[in-house]
Amino acid sequence: MRKLIDTLFSRLVIVGLLIALQAVFLVVFIWRLSSYFVFLYGALLVLSILVTLWLVNKNDNPSYKLAWIIPIMTFPMFGGLFYLFFGNTHVSKKMTSGMVRVAKRTLPLLKQDESLGEKLGKLDKGIQNQSHYITYHSGYPLFGRTETAYLSPGEAKFEALKAELEKAGHFIFLEYFIIEKGVMWDGVLEILRRKAAAGVDVRVMYDDCGCLTTLPGGYDRQLEEMGIQCVRFNKFRPVLSMIMNHRDHRKIAVIDGHTGFMGGVNLADEYINAVDKHGHWKDASVMLKGEAVWSLTVMFLQMWEIVTGSEEDYECFRPHRSHPAPFGEDGFVQPYSDSPIDQERVGEMVYTNIISRAKDYVYIASPYLIIDNEMATSLILAAKSGVDVRIMTPHRGDKWYVHSLTRAYYRQLIEGGVKIYEYEPGFVHSKTFVADDEVGVVGTINLDYRSLYLHFECGVWMYRSRAVMQVKEDYVKTLEKCIPITLDSELINAGPVKSLVRAVLRLFAPLM
Repeated sequence: MRKLIDTLFSRLVIVGLLIALQAVFLVVFIWRLSSYFVFLYGALLVLSILVTLWLVNKNDNPSYKLAWIIPIMTFPMFGGLFYLFFGNTHVSKKMTSGMVRVAKRTLPLLKQDESLGEKLGKLDKGIQNQSHYITYHSGYPLFGRTETAYLSPGEAKFEALKAELEKAGHFIFLEYFIIEKGVMWDGVLEILRRKAAAGVDVRVMYDDCGCLTTLPGGYDRQLEEMGIQCVRFNKFRPVLSMIMNHRDHRKIAVIDGHTGFMGGVNLADEYINAVDKHGHWKDASVMLKGEAVWSLTVMFLQMWEIVTGSEEDYECFRPHRSHPAPFGEDGFVQPYSDSPIDQERVGEMVYTNIISRAKDYVYIASPYLIIDNEMATSLILAAKSGVDVRIMTPHRGDKWYVHSLTRAYYRQLIEGGVKIYEYEPGFVHSKTFVADDEVGVVGTINLDYRSLYLHFECGVWMYRSRAVMQVKEDYVKTLEKCIPITLDSELINAGPVKSLVRAVLRLFAPLM
């Protein structure tokens, strides 16, 4: 009974009801007015037609445009208006202007060492081209002198993170999509509290929408009382708006400028299997030690400035400020960030680059497989060209409709030669790519429309680093626990009802 009461009065239920009431009020208000004023119906109809024409000519993903055009033309009285509320993918002017301002100010801090690019080009011109794209379209340079370590599952990241946090003497930056009280967060928070009391600059940033069900409102003030600086990204407000779709899905940790973490693991108990949500939770992160951590530091401070309006002295956080000794060599490392601000789909392009340039194999892990035609074509073309393309997804989904939608793409890919595997023990949350024993990515970017088009994301591109082979070895080992999906599988050959549901879900996939 107590659990039911807590759920009914939870932050999610309350704001959900407020938004639903606003939507109902808007529909009823328009409906009643249109019955009295014929011209209003005509105006709304014209609006829907104009919005449809604008969508057709808009430089956007065709699947996303189609997913909106159908409901707009089906319900012309409300369709155009609802698109204006929910469909525009542009970020707010305030956030856009803040990001442009910060990007211009920090551009000189991210200069590329051209000699390093030339060195990479002598090894492989095609690989250099991949790095070149990231440098000049994400804005983050290529680094050497950075050691890498692949950490999987989440328990490995948790132990490594705690160990590195204990060593912090200058600053700790944490930026996460989800934080939830429990074994993992309590363990981290205990260290943060001690470090802040000892004078370490401790900052935490979390996505307010991502933490809607995991943290109480105003949790940032509780952390401030502990001496921990804290901000909420995109503070959640119960109003009809598309802005909540632009979430900070990044997971970044930086310690003293020379050690950093990036990957799929949030600060909540399911990520370390301290609780069982969807069976065994398989996740992945990468730990960096060296000069490439500078990009993680800049990413964090850029977002911190945008949210707070402050101006930081970035030079105080350089890697060698607290680590004067030289760093070890471990191939080439290039952290990068992706944002919906510039309409440049960096996350998707990095993945496509790896797929299209692979010679022997591409092994992919993603919790979701909701892809556009371009990505599907790249995967199938690689497979038809003789590349061993494998994709690992969960056997137990976290959302039934998303899991069903993921399976809706299986037949097309398998018929094109792509091999699909489901992780039988539970849920794969890893977002990893590895190809040809040379190049790999570990990050936060799922193979779905939200990650590829709407969210703020990040990843680490690596070439001939130790972590690349660690990703491959872990992938091959994990395949032993997977179910290979074939065209005869019942997971593909669903009944007529499931097939219909999947067809409808796939039509509206870009909106999920």
